[in-house]
Amino acid sequence: MHAMKLLFASLLIAGLAWPQPFRWTRDQMIHFTPDNPFERFADGRPKVPDSLLEEVKKLSVEEAWGLLRSKGYHFQYAGPGFKVLHQGKKLVGRAVTAQYIPLRPDLNKVMDTDAKAAGMPASTNQKVIDLLTLNDVPVIDLMGPGEGHNFGGDNLHAAIYGATRTGAVVDGTVRDIEGLFELPTQVFYRDGHPAAVAGVSVLGINIPVRIGEALVMPGDIVLGDRTGLIFIPPQFVKEICDKAVLTHIHDEWTKAKFLTGKYKASELYGGGPMAPEMKREYDEYVKKRLAEMGRK
Repeated sequence: MHAMKLLFASLLIAGLAWPQPFRWTRDQMIHFTPDNPFERFADGRPKVPDSLLEEVKKLSVEEAWGLLRSKGYHFQYAGPGFKVLHQGKKLVGRAVTAQYIPLRPDLNKVMDTDAKAAGMPASTNQKVIDLLTLNDVPVIDLMGPGEGHNFGGDNLHAAIYGATRTGAVVDGTVRDIEGLFELPTQVFYRDGHPAAVAGVSVLGINIPVRIGEALVMPGDIVLGDRTGLIFIPPQFVKEICDKAVLTHIHDEWTKAKFLTGKYKASELYGGGPMAPEMKREYDEYVKKRLAEMGRK
């Protein structure tokens, strides 16, 4: 149902009939992502720098979660229910979104005609895959698991990884999981199914999509780890990374102290003030580690 609501919302936002697939113009992309502080791709999609993507790879979902909620962003975590191809392998990159809907023959005929006129591939999933570039992550709303709700098997995911060096998020199914497991890619998906893509159409690319409980915008930064998936708006990426540095230093100092067996949990982790001598030791440790990292 939310797919159909998004269809009408997208048409109202655009204020015109959609080409196939529906995509924001560059001006619309800029209009609807006004807080992006970085450069943009040619189509207007935010382009968080590669250097920051490397910093995001050091984060956990929890570190992004807290700051985003403090900013009022309560629907960036996708929630439970996703399977992961390689447990323990992170997925980080810039979101390229795609919205699929059930196939209706009369609508699909028009959409396919428009796609052909625009020089897009005739095959359903290739319409998205052919657009991917380095460090992109396709984020695909395929209406959850179901026969035909498929975003590729080992061949197409090899193509995705070859173009992006990342992986994919599929709120639907994937196939050929035995072959997929041999690839270096990382995929978060709802379920496996042997059926190829069928009975669906690509409504839109690089428009807002819903993945689980999250609302994902094109250019959001995908972070997937053992906890799950979170989608970080570009304007918060640097702040989250900067705060995570201090969190990591605090955690490594605290855990090292606890592992000695000399301290109670409440002495270092109770929320109250540390003893003065411990606070001085901690502050010196933070200063030293920041200097080692080339940070103030």
